[in-house]
Amino acid sequence: MTLILILLALAALSVALALFTRRVARQVEHAVPPCGKFLDVPNARLHYVDQGVAPAGTPTIVMIHGLGAHLHHFKYALVDELARDTRVIAIDRPGSGYSTRTTGRATTLTEQADAVVSLLDQLKVERALFVGHSLGGALSLTLALRHATRVAGLALIAPLTHYAGRFPEVFLALTVRGHVARRFVAHVLAAPGFILGRRRVMPKIFGPEPVPRDYRVRGGGLLTLRPSQYIGASEDLAATPAVLPSLEARYESLNRNDAPPIAVLYGREDALLDYRIHGERFAERVPACRLELVSGGHMLPLTQPERVARFIRHALERSRV
Repeated sequence: MTLILILLALAALSVALALFTRRVARQVEHAVPPCGKFLDVPNARLHYVDQGVAPAGTPTIVMIHGLGAHLHHFKYALVDELARDTRVIAIDRPGSGYSTRTTGRATTLTEQADAVVSLLDQLKVERALFVGHSLGGALSLTLALRHATRVAGLALIAPLTHYAGRFPEVFLALTVRGHVARRFVAHVLAAPGFILGRRRVMPKIFGPEPVPRDYRVRGGGLLTLRPSQYIGASEDLAATPAVLPSLEARYESLNRNDAPPIAVLYGREDALLDYRIHGERFAERVPACRLELVSGGHMLPLTQPERVARFIRHALERSRV
């Protein structure tokens, strides 16, 4: 009898948490609705913003966000600023933000690279300067290796470039495997857990810099509470180790004479990815890479947008040549 009562109590709690998560997700979507357009590509429907006009000889800037993130990290300050000079496209990666994907597809870096190229085909963008943050940096490198003719240059901000056998502790909650288990956590536990633990988690993501006061809405921070955001991030995390080592093995090919110019910007105090591993080690293997180190953490597009805009503009000038 006691066991039955415990099971009934757990079931009732799960239902209550699921209803709470559903209500929160509706409120989030009202506060931070889609801000761009949608296009269908193989295995995904991508949400993107497209601003500005590219002058003759100037590549379009394509911005790709990191794990568990969304295009609002660029829309926060960078898109409007950079669109004064050229065309800027910021993309919600498949399964992130308001982009969706076919279950089990468009999860690996190679599949997502193909999805991005399909989007650019429809938008008639032949070559672009790819701006990749964190996991978006790994995806930008995948594009340079898999679709070299489409890449005019790379401007990588705190990029993931090497797999060290494990991911930062802050992502431990995402390491749920299996379709059913992942969706149970997403629809029942993830939102309440994040709300309760945000004061502990957010400093690890942004530290040592403070979280911007307007991050929740203007920076899209509330989107983290949507179940689809948890599912997408968990699937991305699970798929990355299978592809990243093969990506690393090809870095030397980026030294060829016709390779696109590459610039990397890293914060010395980054608490998620070590600049010595993902910045300096990468630059050692690709000597033509221009590495810049600044005082700051992982979320530079949000905490130091003016510095990042200068970095991107310099990379844009190099990509013109």
